[in-house]
Amino acid sequence: MTRTPLGRSLPDFPWDSLAPAKRRAAEHPEGIVNLSVGSPVDEVAPGIQLALAEAAAHPGYPQTIGTPQLRRAIVDAAARRFGIAGLEESAVLPVVGTKEAIAWLPTALGLGGGDAVVIPELAYPTYEVGARLAGCETVRTDSTVALGPRRPALVFLNSPSNPTGRVLGVEHLRKVVEWARERDVIVASDECYLGLGWDDARRPLSLLHPEVCGGDHRNLLVIHSLSKTSNLAGYRAGFLAGDPALIAELTLVRKHAGLMVPYPIQVAMTAALEEDSQEQVQKLRYATRRATLLRALTGAGFTVEHSEAGLYLWATRGEGCWDTVEWFAQRGILVAPGEFYGPAGARHVRVSLTATDERIDAAAARLGA
Repeated sequence: MTRTPLGRSLPDFPWDSLAPAKRRAAEHPEGIVNLSVGSPVDEVAPGIQLALAEAAAHPGYPQTIGTPQLRRAIVDAAARRFGIAGLEESAVLPVVGTKEAIAWLPTALGLGGGDAVVIPELAYPTYEVGARLAGCETVRTDSTVALGPRRPALVFLNSPSNPTGRVLGVEHLRKVVEWARERDVIVASDECYLGLGWDDARRPLSLLHPEVCGGDHRNLLVIHSLSKTSNLAGYRAGFLAGDPALIAELTLVRKHAGLMVPYPIQVAMTAALEEDSQEQVQKLRYATRRATLLRALTGAGFTVEHSEAGLYLWATRGEGCWDTVEWFAQRGILVAPGEFYGPAGARHVRVSLTATDERIDAAAARLGA
């Protein structure tokens, strides 16, 4: 029997191709400013650190479904922060970081060859990876109309978007829900940036918000992360919520696979979800950095599109994205080429807000030089 390594079916890891630009940017006499990734740089709030430390002596296996305290904290925070009503504790599931959850979601839902997974035109690469891992076909589109009579098994949404920061309006979300219900299609909405809205006129809404789904969560899943709003990227802390039947199905699969969030992390997640002030402080930090970079980019002749929410500015100056990456690298700044997220990003770059105040100020100064 000839074995085909699974990795061969996957796309190249995009950030590997940034190595030459990273080396060039690192040659800047004042050091590199890395704005290519969305990895938090600020410390975890002391209360969350304390909760983690106090739970460190726990010796037993954690529950896949999460502690009762964590499930209650998820339900309460979803209602308090995002207006999600009617969510039951049986309809939430902690996960070992949302990248893992997204990558294995098609497989965990039992999808495979012959099934189609719809992803956005400009998309976080892991949606496609998840479809390929399951052996599914990937369809890249933002329009259900473009699908015609085709019935996919799963539709991924991402609002606010990574990379563009675009926020899908309530009417758009409603139409997707209605279309999916007519065809018995599962919709999974990646809402990792939902708490980072910057434009009051384009307020991000959850797929589970009553204005979107009418309180009916059937065939709907949302994906949430504490990596961005609470700086818990290193903790691998996220959760799924939505249709209780789908959550039960995913829980059973994850039990068998041993995909459980470590107990100390569950306790830390509970602390993060119960305390809103640390999340609000972090949002203010990002708002300040965003304002600094937005002024600098527009002053340097860039057009910033969408970017109503999230941790990125989606910028263009009308040229190929790799030319723009090189332009930034010559100034000691590393950004992500839009092509990483799909062909439609070929003339844009993604500029991250996740750097220290000092590095953000350094980037702004170099853009203005």
